[in-house]
Amino acid sequence: MGSPYHQFCPVAKALELLDERWTLLVVRELLVGSDRFSQIRRGNPRMSPTLLSRRLRQLERAGVVERRQDARGITYHLTPAGRELEPVVTALAVWGTRWVPELTDSDVDPRLLVWDLHRNLDAARVPVGRTVVRFDFADAAPRARTWWLVLDSDGSAPVADVCDRDPGAPVDVTVSTTVRALTDVWRGARDWRGASAHGDVVVDGPAALRRALPGWFVLPAFAAVPRPGPAGAQPARKASNSATVVTTTAPGRRSAGRSASAAASVTATGPASRVIAAPVRRARSSARTRTSSPPSTSSMRESTASP
Repeated sequence: MGSPYHQFCPVAKALELLDERWTLLVVRELLVGSDRFSQIRRGNPRMSPTLLSRRLRQLERAGVVERRQDARGITYHLTPAGRELEPVVTALAVWGTRWVPELTDSDVDPRLLVWDLHRNLDAARVPVGRTVVRFDFADAAPRARTWWLVLDSDGSAPVADVCDRDPGAPVDVTVSTTVRALTDVWRGARDWRGASAHGDVVVDGPAALRRALPGWFVLPAFAAVPRPGPAGAQPARKASNSATVVTTTAPGRRSAGRSASAAASVTATGPASRVIAAPVRRARSSARTRTSSPPSTSSMRESTASP
């Protein structure tokens, strides 16, 4: 628990638990389907393992998270009390998009961006078979400049692997961009077509794959939240020329295919609209990072339990 406010106000009591650094971001990861220690950390790449372990223990003691042991190892899950935080996180995402839109250079991170892309795939649009996408980020640090996304699809449930080293498979399509430009597209600050026209996102590969690639990814609904402008609220900008915006009508259920303009009316009232990123068919997404030699090892391998 954080430092006490010494107030009987329930807002103050809630903040004694929730306003500690990283706590709500851990809850965010659990809400979007991460249930293993390494998955939660991949969603918060600048959080140390020691601090993540501490926050998970605090949330367990508070009755927000429960720890389970199964065949996969140790997993973490929100309790009913934890699930009640979904509209809180949703409201913060909407508010932050609308009123705190500016990003500093330290806010954009290729690790988090590619991780978020991999867990927001449109299963109906990902090509059947294996497709390897390479991302080259010109503005990233040398060791984080190139990433691979290996997609294996049987036509219904794609398995996505994020790789920070060459997986040893032929690359089908290459995206040359900057972390800033692709993050702006992902957040809805600009659209894919405009970024491509300005040369900020360049896709190389067969024409069919170049045209289809934006539609493989399902934009989080916060991409369609209207931003205020000089003359008042602006209409939402469509975040991609073909990508869909996704919301949920109930926890754990997705509803894809709404246009950006329709999703722009998203609010934090009623059944919580999922404006935070959510995984598609999480059960089949291995989300591991692979290397070329051998394929099963990596500097960012998933663990099954906390340290």
